[in-house]
Amino acid sequence: MKHGICHLSIVPIRKENSHQSELVSQLLYGDCFKIISIKKDWVQLLTLQDEYSGWIDHKQFKDIDQKEAEKISAVGAQYSSQLVDFVETEDSALISIVLGSNVAGANLLKHTFNGSFSEKVKDKSSLIKTAYSYLNSPYLWGGKTPMGIDCSGLIQMIYRINGYNIPRDASQQVMLGETLSFIDESEPGDLAFFDDQEGAIIHVGLLLENYHILHAHGKVRIDRIDQTGIYNFDTQQHSHKLRIIKKMI
Repeated sequence: MKHGICHLSIVPIRKENSHQSELVSQLLYGDCFKIISIKKDWVQLLTLQDEYSGWIDHKQFKDIDQKEAEKISAVGAQYSSQLVDFVETEDSALISIVLGSNVAGANLLKHTFNGSFSEKVKDKSSLIKTAYSYLNSPYLWGGKTPMGIDCSGLIQMIYRINGYNIPRDASQQVMLGETLSFIDESEPGDLAFFDDQEGAIIHVGLLLENYHILHAHGKVRIDRIDQTGIYNFDTQQHSHKLRIIKKMI
């Protein structure tokens, strides 16, 4: 099975093989994947780090050896730690990259990266520092960058940059970790999940100190949390109903 690597800043992953199709996620620079199928000008992929499936334009990736792809995506991963940085190509052109891009594949792509990056597993307290880097990023369904991000993409990227791979969607993330009975049992870095009237998980946020939560709702913001849910400072009312609290690490 062929593999690919994202050699561009950000590439949209679509639900179907069309530019008009729903954005379900994004590839960031250095993300690797398996090629599942090819349909005209579109490639169906399965990402290596979180096994997320979708379609990308066939012009927006480079072929890569399977062993190299797996190495870059696992123990060798190195995530850019600045909101925006760049790599330099062979012909001295610059490619902008965003926070959380995997620069471990830069040499393979014959690119040069001289910026700062994060690698290996970090202490749980590092999650909070990373989380604040995304503060005020606009909400974007399917987004994973400081230029636009959704609630579960935010949590995935915060954990990924600190060496912890968790699934892409909130409905998948909630299946992991240890369930806590009360907010008082939690600590900064734990996750809170929220459901709709039918009981489906629709939202996730990162718990902070003193009953606060960082989450993506309109923008990445900080609000209060209690046993009922998230209390929005702007609207002066609860915006999300708490379902469960999970200790992931």
